Amino acid sequence: MVRFGGKMAGQLVSLGGNGAGQFLAAAAVALLLRLFSGPGPALMPEDESPDDEKNDAADDDSPDVGKVFPVTIRWSNITCSLSDKSSKSVRFLLNNVSGEAKPGRLLAIMGPSGSGKTTLLNVLAGQLMASPRLHLSGLLEVNGKPCSNRAYKLAYVRQEDLFFSQLTVRETLSLAAELQLPEIASVEERDEYVNNLLFKLGLASCADTNVGDAKVRGISGGEKKRLSLACELIASPSVIFSDEPTTGLDAFQAEKVMETLRQLAQDGHTVICSIHQPRGSVYGKFDDIVLLAGGALVYAGSAHDVPLTYFSKFGYRCPDHVNPAEFLADLISIDYSSAESVYSSRKRIDGLVESFSQQSSTILYATPLTRKEDSKKLSRKTGVKGKGKGSWWREFWLLLRRAWMQASRDGPTNKVRATMSIASAIIFGSVFWRMGKSQTSIQDRMGLLQVTAINTAMAALTKTVGVFPKERAIVDRERAKGSYALGPYLLSKLIAEIPVGAAFPLMFGAVLYPMSRLHPTFSRFGKFCGIVTAESFAASAMGLTVGAMVPTTEAAMAVGPSLMTVFIVFGGYYVNADNTPIIFRWIPNVSLIRWAFQGLCINEFRGLQFDHQSSIDVETGEQHLPFLPPLVSQALERLSFGGRHIKDTVVAQSRILLFLYGTTYLLLEKNKPSYQRLEPPCREQIQSQVQLEPLDPDEVKQLQQLDPPPPKKDESNQQLESPPAEIRPFILEGLLPPPPFQLPVVENERLAFALIGAYADD
Repeated sequence: MVRFGGKMAGQLVSLGGNGAGQFLAAAAVALLLRLFSGPGPALMPEDESPDDEKNDAADDDSPDVGKVFPVTIRWSNITCSLSDKSSKSVRFLLNNVSGEAKPGRLLAIMGPSGSGKTTLLNVLAGQLMASPRLHLSGLLEVNGKPCSNRAYKLAYVRQEDLFFSQLTVRETLSLAAELQLPEIASVEERDEYVNNLLFKLGLASCADTNVGDAKVRGISGGEKKRLSLACELIASPSVIFSDEPTTGLDAFQAEKVMETLRQLAQDGHTVICSIHQPRGSVYGKFDDIVLLAGGALVYAGSAHDVPLTYFSKFGYRCPDHVNPAEFLADLISIDYSSAESVYSSRKRIDGLVESFSQQSSTILYATPLTRKEDSKKLSRKTGVKGKGKGSWWREFWLLLRRAWMQASRDGPTNKVRATMSIASAIIFGSVFWRMGKSQTSIQDRMGLLQVTAINTAMAALTKTVGVFPKERAIVDRERAKGSYALGPYLLSKLIAEIPVGAAFPLMFGAVLYPMSRLHPTFSRFGKFCGIVTAESFAASAMGLTVGAMVPTTEAAMAVGPSLMTVFIVFGGYYVNADNTPIIFRWIPNVSLIRWAFQGLCINEFRGLQFDHQSSIDVETGEQHLPFLPPLVSQALERLSFGGRHIKDTVVAQSRILLFLYGTTYLLLEKNKPSYQRLEPPCREQIQSQVQLEPLDPDEVKQLQQLDPPPPKKDESNQQLESPPAEIRPFILEGLLPPPPFQLPVVENERLAFALIGAYADD
C-alpha cells in the first residue's frame, strides 16, 4: 500500500510544481493512503499479555454486556509535587494521601478550593496530564494487587459536558453504543440496551431532543450531566469517576444527579466523585468521604455521623440543625480575614492532619479482598480489548453518519454563513457594479479578484478554527476510551463537510459574478466557482491544522488569522513574486491566497478584449509588449502570472490541501493526551505507610492511650519550621464552645504547606 500510495502521489504532482512541492505532496498522499487503509486500534492492558488472552478465550465467548465486575481500589502514600522553574521551589499538590474505594459505595472527595480534590481524582483515574515539572509517586492496588488503571474498565465524567450539539440524546447514545459495543450486532438488542440506559438515568422524556449548545437551546444542565454518565456507562465500567458533578446545577438538579450516582453505586459500581460543598440531602447520600486540606489528608472513612464524632473528640462539635458538609468545609478551610486568623486556622488544620496520620489505622475502613488468582482473571476480563480487523470501515461509516448529521443540522451556523456569503457578494457587487472594458477596469478587476480570494479564505478559516478545538476535546476523550481510530474520524469529517462547505462559495460566486459582470461566459463562471470552492477547502484544512496545533479556541482564533495575513501579503497583489526577498521566496508557493488569485486572474484576463485608444493601452488581458514596462504593458505579466495555466492553480491547491490534511493528522496523533505515570514511593514513605486493616479492639484502646511520638525534624527544612508550639482548640463561628482538650505538641507542623502559600487549583 505504501508503494502504491507513493506511485499515485508521483503521478499527481508530476503535473506541475517545483521539486520541494512534489516531495511534500508525494509524502502527504502516501501518508494519508497508508493511514486511511491501516487497521483499527488494538489496545492491550499493560499487565496482560497476548498469551494470557488466548488462554482465557474460552471464558470470553459471550460478551458480558451490562455486567459489572466489582473492583476495590486502595491507594497509599500518594504524593504529587510541582516544581517551579522561576523560583526553583516545590509545592505539594498531594502529600502522603491514602484511602480506599469499595464497590457498592459512593465515595466523595471533599475539601476547599485548592485542596487537591481533582488532582487526587485524576491520579486514581490515571488521567493526570503529564508534565516534566510534575512528580507523582505512591501505591495503587486493585483488588489487592498492584495494578494500573487499564486493568479494569473505568468511566471518567468531567465537569464540562461536551457533545455534538445537533444530535439527539438517543442518537448520541446509539452511536456511542455502536462504537463501544461492536459485539452487539443485532439492532434490536442495541436499541433495547440504549432504552434501558435512558430509563435508568431518567432521560426517556428528552430522548428525542437535540443536545443543544450555547447557540441552540437543548436539554438542561442536569440532563447533560446524566447523558455524560449514560455515555460512560455503555461499556459497563467497574469504576466511575466524576469530577464536580454538581457544578453549574441548581440544588434540585444537583440532588438528582447525586441520586443517580448513588443508584449506580448500589448497582455494584465503585463510584468516586469530587465535590466542593454539597447540600445536606446530598451529603446524606455519601457512604464514605475523604477530606483534603492543602493536599494533606484530614479524614478518610465512613460518612454520615462518623466524621462528626471523630472531630468532636478534638473539641469541634457540629451544632444542631447545621449541614454537616458545611461544618466540615469550615473546619478545614483557612480564614484569610486577618493574619491571626490565617495562623490559627493553619495551626488547626495542621493539628488535625497530624492527629489523623497518627490514628488512621483506627479510622480507615477495610473490606474483604478477592483472592489474587481471582483478581488476575478479573483484570483480564475487565480490561480493554482490541477490535477486529474489519472495524476500520465500520468506524468510518458510523463517524461519517455522525459528522453529516452534525454538519447538515447546524442550522444557526449555516444560516449565518449563507447570510454572510450573500451579503458580502452583494456589497462587493455593488462596489464593482457592471465593470466595463476600459483601461481603468483592469485595476478594478484585479482588486475584486483579490478581495474575493481573501473573503473566501477568511470565512472558511474563521468557521473552522471556531469549532474544531471544541470538537477535538470530544474526539480526544473518545479516542482515549478506544472507541475509534484517528484515521476514520478525520476522513469522515472531511467527506461529510464537502457538500456543506461547497455551498457557500457557490452562493457567493452566483451573486457576485453577474453583478460585477466579470468575463461573461458560462465556462469562465464555472471555473471561477471551482477555484473559490477549492480555496475554501484549503482554508478549512488550514483551520484544522491550526486547531490541532493550539490547545484552545481562543488561541486558534489568534493564530489562524495571523497566518492568513501573511499569506495575504504574499498573495500576488501587494508584493510581486519576482521582487520578494530570497528569505521569503518560499511563502508565495504555499500561500493559498496567491494560488487562488492567480487562477482567478488567468480565468478572467485570458482572452478578454479591452477598449484601447493609443498604442500604449492594453488590448487583451494576455497581451505581451516587450518594449514597455511590465506595469503598463499587460495584465498578467505585471503580476508574474504570464505563461501560467489554471491547471497549475488546481495542482498547487491540491498539494496544499493534502499537505495540510497530513499535517493535521500528525499533529492530532502527536498532541493526543499523555498522562503522568505513578512511580513507586520512596523507602521512607513505605516505612510510614498507613495500615488499612482494622486493629483489634484491645489494640485500639492501647493506641488511643498512647501519646503520639513527635515526627523527626528535617534538617533541610530548618528555615521553614517554627519553634514547638502548643495547639489550642480553635472555635469556629456559630459552633458551641468545645470542652477542654489539649492536642499533642507537634514540632514539624507541616509548615511546608503553610509557608509555600500558593496551592494548586483543583
